[in-house]
Amino acid sequence: MTPGGGSGPMKDCEYSQISTHSSSSPMESPHKKKKSAPKRKWEVFPGRNKFFCNGRIMMARQTGVFYLTLVLILVTSGLFFAFDCPYLSEKITPAIPAIGGILFFFVMGTLLRTSFSDPGVLPRATPDEAADLERQIGNSEDIANGSSSGGYRPPPRTKEVIINGQTVKLKYCFTCKIFRPPRASHCSLCDNCVERFDHHCPWVGNCVGKRNYRFFYMFILSLSFLTVFIFAFVITHVILRSQQTGFLNALKDSPASVLEAVVCFFSVWSIVGLSGFHTYLISSNQTTNEDIKGSWSNKRGKENYNPYSYGNIFTNCCAALCGPLSPSLIDRRGFIQPDTAQLAGPSNGITMYGATQSQSNMAAATPLLQSEPSITSEELPLPGKTSISGPCATLTLGQPTPPSSMPNLTSDTGLTDMIPLKEEHEGHQFLTPEEAPSPPGMLPSGSPITHSHTMHVLSLASQDSLHEDSVRGLVKLSSV
Repeated sequence: MTPGGGSGPMKDCEYSQISTHSSSSPMESPHKKKKSAPKRKWEVFPGRNKFFCNGRIMMARQTGVFYLTLVLILVTSGLFFAFDCPYLSEKITPAIPAIGGILFFFVMGTLLRTSFSDPGVLPRATPDEAADLERQIGNSEDIANGSSSGGYRPPPRTKEVIINGQTVKLKYCFTCKIFRPPRASHCSLCDNCVERFDHHCPWVGNCVGKRNYRFFYMFILSLSFLTVFIFAFVITHVILRSQQTGFLNALKDSPASVLEAVVCFFSVWSIVGLSGFHTYLISSNQTTNEDIKGSWSNKRGKENYNPYSYGNIFTNCCAALCGPLSPSLIDRRGFIQPDTAQLAGPSNGITMYGATQSQSNMAAATPLLQSEPSITSEELPLPGKTSISGPCATLTLGQPTPPSSMPNLTSDTGLTDMIPLKEEHEGHQFLTPEEAPSPPGMLPSGSPITHSHTMHVLSLASQDSLHEDSVRGLVKLSSV
């Protein structure tokens, strides 16, 4: 069909999806929002992280030291395989480059697995969940203090739970709006709460937590073996060459071996020491964060014994290294659900779904708007009219609170103050037919109620939304 063919509405239906102009109708915008491609959760992730490969790779923002780690491992291993392994495989055994290759690939695999994975980030509370939690905390505090004040109270920082007979405090995170689970902590660099938080390691470019701790430990352990392996066989290479051509000539013939030996010598101490420290932590089922703070004692007899330890070194190691891997809780590759379009209802004075906030506030402040239309200036009785029962009959029988600045008119006080009563009828609420005034325009000359006085009463009724008794009193006065 050509653009000129067909009727006008059919053309709008065919080309509304590709139009570059904004729609003038407010009803078309919700439908256009549904056509937009949904975003994934990693695109709006609140923490300070970087994502690659459509959210499959998750790292911290500070990745400069991680690239330094990669360069050191790749350069040192590359020089070893290029300059040392050919000589060693010929003079000693071909198994040396094979073992070195296995260690190298294992180190790189565990490093990338540690750096590119979710360490166990806990999802933050939604605004509704955070408000509900603070409301529950406020109610529990009011009950505990014996008060029922509705003022805002900041949530407490701790809760106490019992784990294996040991009291453990759960701290409240004011950033994530949650009570952190046991052993969880908030990383200030990544701005996330991490489950079983160990530490933030800049060498791997990520936090070390529940989901990647085993890979981190295998990385540093295998890197220790690789560093010791390279350093040992580089020294062996230099010694074998020095036996043939002398020590200085051996250094000149293989300058790469000198560089490898220097790098491995200065790094082996820290890497091996770090591996030994984490071996101790795994055997006692502790984290670096807990060990630095001195949270637990290794002796079961102490008051602050470690409730997470199984009491056996092998069981603790199996639980840390061979246990099931927990799934990620943040679902970073999931789609964000689009908001449901809210269509405004007819403006007939009734509060509908999709109404503006000003209309909702008006309806809440004025209950008459939610049922029948209230009295307007056109419906007010004029001096020539004889009845006010029509407009007053449309009022609801609710009891809205009148403004504090206006007098509170009731059947007992307001009418009796404005309408003089005889002494024999002072205890009655309503006037007798003989004492009731005539409608406007028919007042006798001696009537105590003047025309201006009646209009004043009616204007107060329309402005202050009189109570049920006041309205019924006015109806009786006019109908007599």
